[in-house]
Formats: sequence, C-alpha cells, structure tokens
Amino acid sequence: MKIDFNPYDYRWHTDPYPVYAQLREEAPVYRNQELGFWALSRHADVRDAFRDADRFSSAHGVTLDPSATGAHARQVMSFLAMDPPEHGHLRGLVSKAFTVRRVAQLEPRVRAIALQHVLPALEAARFDLIGEVAGRIPMDVISEMLGVAAEDRAELRQLADEVLHRQPGINDVPPGALAAAVKLVSYYEALVAERRRRPGDDLTSALCAADIEGRRLSDEDVIAFLFLMVVAGNETTAKLLGNCWYWGWRFPSEGHKAFDDPRWIVPWIEETLRFDTSSHILARTATVDVGLHGVTIPAGGRVVLLPASANRDPRVFPDPDRYDLGRDTGEMLSFGVGRHFCLGASLARLEARVVLEELGSRVARYEVDPDGAVRVHSSNVLGFSALPTEVRLR
Repeated sequence: MKIDFNPYDYRWHTDPYPVYAQLREEAPVYRNQELGFWALSRHADVRDAFRDADRFSSAHGVTLDPSATGAHARQVMSFLAMDPPEHGHLRGLVSKAFTVRRVAQLEPRVRAIALQHVLPALEAARFDLIGEVAGRIPMDVISEMLGVAAEDRAELRQLADEVLHRQPGINDVPPGALAAAVKLVSYYEALVAERRRRPGDDLTSALCAADIEGRRLSDEDVIAFLFLMVVAGNETTAKLLGNCWYWGWRFPSEGHKAFDDPRWIVPWIEETLRFDTSSHILARTATVDVGLHGVTIPAGGRVVLLPASANRDPRVFPDPDRYDLGRDTGEMLSFGVGRHFCLGASLARLEARVVLEELGSRVARYEVDPDGAVRVHSSNVLGFSALPTEVRLR
C-alpha cells in the first residue's frame, strides 16, 4: 500500500498514528517527492538526529513551511533556528528564566492565574476547556513573564492561533497566518522600543539589557524570542492540557485515577505527552550525505523528525497504542533531546499540573461533547481548538 504522508493534509490532523505505524515498519526513511522532504519515524533514528546537530542542522528552520525556511528562519524561530555556538550563546542567556528552580518559584503565581479562569468556568458547569481555561492560562503566564499588558493578551493569543493555522491546498504559511505574524511582530516592536526607553522587571527588559560576550542583542533578536514564546510557550501547553482532558475522558478507567487520587496527575501528564504529544513535527537540514536503512539523504535535504511517532514505537514502548498512566515514559521524545531540548519543558509541566490539580480537586466527573470538539489544523502542532465540557462537581 502506498504511504501518503503530507503534514498539511487535514485528514492527517485527526489521527496520524496509523500512518506513523506504517512509516515505522515500511518506510523508516520516507521520501515525499512533492514537498521535498525525508521523514524519520523510529525512536532510535529521531533520538539520534535530535542529538546530532552536526549532521542535522536547525539553522534553516524547524518547520517545513517554505516561507519560514532558510537563513531568515531565526527571525521568527529565534535560537530554535540556530546551531552551535550561536545557539548556545542565546539559549544560555534566556535559559536563566526557565531553570527548574526559577520555574518552581512561579508556582504560587501560576496557581493564582489558573484559579482566575478555572473557578468561573466551573461555576458555569458547561464551558469550552480550551477557550476558557487551557488557552488562557499559558498565555497569561508567559505574557506576565514578558511584560505584556493584561488587556492585550486575548488579542495576542488569537494572533498566535492564526499564525499556526494552515489552509487546505496551501503547503506553506497561508496569507492569514502571515498577516497575523506581521501584527505580532509589530506589537513586539513597540514593546521592545518601550522597554529600551523604560526598563521594567520582566524578561523583555532583561533581554534588552543583556550582553553576550560584549554584544548586545539587537531588536530583531529580542523580537524573534518574544515571537517564539507567544507561539511555543502558549500553544503547545494549551494543546497539552486539551489532550490530557480529551484522552482522560476517552479512557475513563485511566482518567478517573487522576481525579480520584491526585498522585496520578503527573503520570497523567507524562503519559499524554507520550501518547499524543502536541509538537508532532520538527524539521532539520542534512549537512552531509546521511545513510540510514539503505537510503541516502543528500546534503542539503530537508529532514522531518517525528517525535510523536517515536513515542509510539513498540521497540521502546510495549503496547504503545494503549493509554496507560502506569507505564514508564522515561524514553519519550516529546520535548526533544540534546542541545535543543525544550527550554519551557519545566514550565509546561508546572502549568499542566497546577491546572489539573485545581480542576481535579473540584470536579468529580466530566463529559466532553465529541460533536463540538474542534481540531486545530497546523503542519507541526496537533490538538484541539475547542473542547466543550460539562462537569459534575464534588
């Protein structure tokens, strides 16, 4: 059977896992001639490529979108689209705000923000988990860290949604997403200019004042980081929460564990990260000819890494299509591995835990309306844009 894997195809966005299984077994180095990429789907291959920045470069971008690929990719992807040593310099600077210790200190504030959205939603009993809870809390947290005014956050979240949205038949960033990206950049240009004039106690001000081996960050450097944070720091965490909620409902024997005993909340998050990670695709560029499974990926070839497929590889995870909160998820690749391990992993886990703790302590059981659930359509992020929910309180 011919394998048809196109990340822009809406049919794939609902359930990519049968295609991933076929790729792993029949075409571990898959070639899409039309879109011009190779894809790695097995756990060992994805893991090794993440670790091998010398042969699998990020410098030309980490998405397949042609308009976001090339030397200019860093303008929207910041240090994600850099290789060492430049990558290490910028990442090292911003990572100080995302250490495990610093993130742990954010928990009281994250919990306060979570309650601002969780309590009104539960009072209504029927609500959209994404629109009213999961989509708002990560945006508020990251915006507060960056110094974004509270009254601007809803608009920025809407723009971030539009940046990721892909239209059928367009194998690139569609016009609507480009327009949203321009608006986001314009907003951050104004924010950076303001912080240059009047520094505050926020991450944007710290970046404006930063010095990397005698070099100050340019406005473009700072804006690219802010752009990355509003997309990566908001969207992927919102999708993680939505996926936890959805799969906990689909598999109630597992979901009930976390609601009946809060000690299961962290395993709930970790198994969801493995079972249905929101960041399905990350791109690289081969710097040399790479031979793998009898196939040669030529130097300059675009290579798609599929961590979500790797997380369902039976070579590493027994019975991988079973949603099991008790399994060992230590080898999952949801946040990458190596130099590009996700900077915000600790923050995403903290936000997810806090939100699910606050929901779980108040909700006895819940139902999702499957007819009202809406999937996002993105070439590299999968999850929900709407999850209508009805809860029964304790």
